[in-house]
Amino acid sequence: MTAVFTSIKQKTQRRKAEPILGQNRLVANLLGLLTWVVGLIFFFPLFWMVLNGFKEEADANGSPKLFFDPTLDRFSEVTEDSQGLLSFSEAFSNSAWIVSISTLLVIILAVPAAYALAIRPMKKWRDILFFFISTKFLPIVGAIMPLWIIARDLDLLNTRMVLIILYTAMNLPLAVWMLRSFFAEVPRELIEASQMDGCSLWGQIRQVILPIVAPGLAATALLCVIFAWNEFFLAVQLNPVDASTMPVWVASQESSRGNFLAKLSAASVLATLPVVIAGWFAQKRMIRGLAMGAIK
Repeated sequence: MTAVFTSIKQKTQRRKAEPILGQNRLVANLLGLLTWVVGLIFFFPLFWMVLNGFKEEADANGSPKLFFDPTLDRFSEVTEDSQGLLSFSEAFSNSAWIVSISTLLVIILAVPAAYALAIRPMKKWRDILFFFISTKFLPIVGAIMPLWIIARDLDLLNTRMVLIILYTAMNLPLAVWMLRSFFAEVPRELIEASQMDGCSLWGQIRQVILPIVAPGLAATALLCVIFAWNEFFLAVQLNPVDASTMPVWVASQESSRGNFLAKLSAASVLATLPVVIAGWFAQKRMIRGLAMGAIK
């Protein structure tokens, strides 16, 4: 008799659960559809920019066309023409050197700082973290005049070094903040076991901690690369001629003779392509890194 009542109760609960499951499935499908719509809206300007890069100027400035005869002439024009401040190869080389060295310096400086704040925190470590992130509160427009005067007095105007220093300082607070949260997820038992085995401080970081936080380290480095590669204001104010970066090179392709939309689109595609490729290859590590600490 008890078994019969139990069976009836289970069937009743299953029938009650079926509408709820159906409702959840409907909500999930609607959310998925909304996500696709929002993603396509954000992706469409990039898609149209790439499309215009393969058009002739008449097609790009005329009525919108999805079907046309593609050409690579605009890409050849912007890479071979040097009517701007610098050629494409010079601007690309400047950006590559500045971004690579500044990101490397950020990681080298942020790792020990994050280790100290996460593994061996001192008193008022929250105040220290807030101090790091508070340096991002000041609008860069408010600091450009003192920076320009200092760069002039140190003879650093129109050099790569001034941007390497500023980009390192710009990305360091973000890197320390992110890496500290990643380092805090490292099990303390592993660190204590390495200490019992006689592992040095550098050995703990290199052999125990860094392999665990490698996805977070990759995510942090990639964000630093993106921010440094896309930065325009400091580059155009401090390095307008000899050490121009890719954003400044793209802006120099504008002309008072007319609206060369296809040429600007081709230049923009070339400027964004390295970051897109880097993000594509590092997407798995970046997603894992950004998800670290999200689930307890």
